[in-house]
Amino acid sequence: MSNCIIAQSGGPTAVINASVIGVVEENFKKGFYENVYAGINGIEGILNKKLVNLSEKSKEDLQHFRFTPSSGLGSCRYKMKDFRENDEEYIKLFNLLKELNIDTFFYVGGNDSMDTVAKLSEYTKINNIPVKVIGIPKTIDNDLPLTDHTPGFGSAAKLISTLTLETYLDSSVYTNNGIFILETMGRDTGWLAASAGASKLNGKQVADFIYLPEVAFSTEKFLKDVEEKFKSQNQVYIVASEGLRDKDGRFISETPLSGCHDNFGHAQLGGVGNYLKNIIINAGITKRVKSLELGVIQRCSMHIASKIDLDEAYMVGTAALNYANEGHTGYMVAIKRNESLNYESSTFLAEASNVANNIKYVPINWINEEGNNVTEEAINYITPLIDNYIPSYVRFNK
Repeated sequence: MSNCIIAQSGGPTAVINASVIGVVEENFKKGFYENVYAGINGIEGILNKKLVNLSEKSKEDLQHFRFTPSSGLGSCRYKMKDFRENDEEYIKLFNLLKELNIDTFFYVGGNDSMDTVAKLSEYTKINNIPVKVIGIPKTIDNDLPLTDHTPGFGSAAKLISTLTLETYLDSSVYTNNGIFILETMGRDTGWLAASAGASKLNGKQVADFIYLPEVAFSTEKFLKDVEEKFKSQNQVYIVASEGLRDKDGRFISETPLSGCHDNFGHAQLGGVGNYLKNIIINAGITKRVKSLELGVIQRCSMHIASKIDLDEAYMVGTAALNYANEGHTGYMVAIKRNESLNYESSTFLAEASNVANNIKYVPINWINEEGNNVTEEAINYITPLIDNYIPSYVRFNK
């Protein structure tokens, strides 16, 4: 009987380990493989023979692992070379897999990880190597095309929508309130920032403005909007994605230091909240401005994880195992939102090559005409993924 291997890559999520356990436990039930190995620190760790056998772990440890946030197998941001230029690491990888009698490789990750899946599957086809390669999606950014959404996003969205409401209440306690800015992750897309639109108090959205990378950021319009809102209600609540760009496509908060890019060439971002804070103060609107950068808590918020997100992360893991047993290779397991009264989802296969190096943006018609908030369509898309959960709070000072 053959074996399989699974590894994780890219940024963590709160529910990424549930996908791994989906593979392991489904294999316990179906018995397709003798052993489920795991690579420590992704493809990079596999190449360095850093492996563990998950089939030998206790059921108790596996259950704890399922509900452990962040990448429990470790991760990497390792970009494989084009095998047409240099195939040394491909030869090394598949020789190692052959030694362990591994005929299926599962890779849990986002866009860059699907690039690895596409490269590996193409290499196996060209060289007649009997190894199947299946991608399992994860990313809080929700920017993978073809799939309705990605495991990890729902939990991050639930955290953001809850903290938006709670920090709004915190920033609203005085007679003379100021301006509060919440910065979310989101290099290229505004899915995370958009999730703040689900935060409501007494049926009214608490965020006055939500800014997404899908719309070019105008400093002049921003300051005009904020000043008018501040004069009218003596308080403004702003949500901004870290990936905001100007009309020329430049990140408004890109780190000016040289060499601040990862292995895939992505600029290191952060500081949008402080940037907006400074231009508000410099414009003389008010000095009472606070900004909060949520940072990595968006990726590891198991304490408030979405149950739907956890279940779907597990679901794509089990589906991956079954798709591999059917002989599929070169695909990513994608999620389909079923048409039903109550939210339901199922899986299907998407070509990894059609996912890799492509981005799913927030639809423009889900952003208001002013470019500073989201529409009900966006909120209706997001709400089921956060368990339809918005805390019910009451206050008497307004």
